[in-house]
Amino acid sequence: MDYQVLLKLTCGLGYELAVNGAETFRIEESISRILETYHVQGEAYAVPNMLIVSVIDQDGDPITKMQRIGSHGNDLDAVERFSGLSRRICQTHPEPREALAMLQAEKDNKKAYLLSVVLLSHFLAAAGFGLLFGSGWTDMLCAGVCGLVVGYVNQFMGQWKVNLFITTMDAAFLMAMLAYALKAMGIAQNPDSIIIGALMLLVPGLLFTNSMRDILYGDTNSGIIRLFQVMLIGLAISLGTAVAWNLSAHLWGAPPDLGPVKGPFLRTCLGAAVGCLGFCLLYNIHGPGGLLCILGGVLSWAVYLLGLKCGLGAVSAYFWASVFTAIYAESMARIRKYPAISYLVVSLFPLVPGSDVYYTMNYAVRGNTDMFARHGMFTAAVAGVIAVAVLLVSTMFRMHTVWHSQLKHKKTC
Repeated sequence: MDYQVLLKLTCGLGYELAVNGAETFRIEESISRILETYHVQGEAYAVPNMLIVSVIDQDGDPITKMQRIGSHGNDLDAVERFSGLSRRICQTHPEPREALAMLQAEKDNKKAYLLSVVLLSHFLAAAGFGLLFGSGWTDMLCAGVCGLVVGYVNQFMGQWKVNLFITTMDAAFLMAMLAYALKAMGIAQNPDSIIIGALMLLVPGLLFTNSMRDILYGDTNSGIIRLFQVMLIGLAISLGTAVAWNLSAHLWGAPPDLGPVKGPFLRTCLGAAVGCLGFCLLYNIHGPGGLLCILGGVLSWAVYLLGLKCGLGAVSAYFWASVFTAIYAESMARIRKYPAISYLVVSLFPLVPGSDVYYTMNYAVRGNTDMFARHGMFTAAVAGVIAVAVLLVSTMFRMHTVWHSQLKHKKTC
């Protein structure tokens, strides 16, 4: 056994999973299964910025390789492809050098949308969620234009390797300034819904989902690190929109406090579909999986509205809609043999309390303590019940998987 080749294989695969947005448990589990496939004793340890793989050679001595992990992306197609490669290696047992060649082939054949499609994804996501959060048709287009601003800022800052905090703050500021300017020119009617729609592009949905799943699977260090990153991004969004609000107040007068607006059922479902389509393109999801993600997003929103219609409180409706979404994602993952995160993160986006996040920041800037506390507590409650729902469903499915594996092992013995 060439242990150096095996270490190169496992570290390379773990690195590709990590930089494309996989959860910590998936990285470690994929590596551990490959080591078991080659009957090599070893351990894998991953945190968001580092991967360590250690194996025991034939003399009983440890050999360790450490891989530094840089910035993480949102390429869910790559997560699916490299997860699939891990399963193929475990099923076919190729020689380590052959498996390493398979890894290189996957890296060479990675799919990616053109820049024009990436920018289109920003337009669609912002326009769709603007419509979901109360925009009219004109405001929906304005939200899409603001989403393009976010996309251009992200692309420009990415080329100059600017850190995520500054990039997010600048994108939030420029996007909000444009929304207020469109209102001042009489083009837009509700700048709040425009900003909320575009802000969804800056909400770290994948990062938050991964942090919850890491904590569920016992990777507390990774979960806390990711959660802290989520909080920093939230702070950057707050600072960017706060500066925009104050500057626009000096230029054109204080923007009106229009408050949340709810649209008709079919219009908001259409908004959920368009917004989820945008995020499918943004997260580089290809093939029929994208349609299933869009369907999951529309169904999750419909379940939430149905809960309200049946007399549930808003928090309870969010909880049961999140339970449904998590079950849907876990079921699709097992039916199609793909990671659940691909379906979960996009399908959950319509349930993200984007309007309450925005109004919490907005009232903080205006000094309205009562409304700030009200929206802040509600936002925290919704985030909490979404996390709890995902954790409960994931735990149930994982327990079933372990039970099924143990039962299969007993039958084999």
